[in-house]
Amino acid sequence: MNNRRKLLVALGAGALAAPFGSLAQQQGKVWRIGFISSTSHRSGQGDVDAIVRGLRKLGYAEGRDFAFELRWADGNMKLVAGFAAELVRLKVDLIVVRSTIAALAAKSATQSIPVVFTMVSDPVSTGIVNTLARPGGNL
Repeated sequence: MNNRRKLLVALGAGALAAPFGSLAQQQGKVWRIGFISSTSHRSGQGDVDAIVRGLRKLGYAEGRDFAFELRWADGNMKLVAGFAAELVRLKVDLIVVRSTIAALAAKSATQSIPVVFTMVSDPVSTGIVNTLARPGGNL
């Protein structure tokens, strides 16, 4: 994994930890993390593994503290918007997306569920966030 990708994964894992830390006192809740990738399971699983490792370092365990709802588009971009809508219907606690198309789909699907995005080249010009300094909204 190249250094830029490692940095993006580390930042995403750090951002994922924030909602857990502020709500850690709620014993017994398993936080549901929705994950949408426009790629295949094979090429995107490394990002999921990095998130799990990051959360594990913070004392969280998969199955006990959090669980994933994984959605893989396998290159079929037509599936991504449906995945975002499905995760909103499932009432996940957080959505992690791995492409510009998935970030735009999640933004359209919810204004209340926090969304963490990676693998987005220019979130301002694509309309995902207002500015990098003050993204606004739930992304």
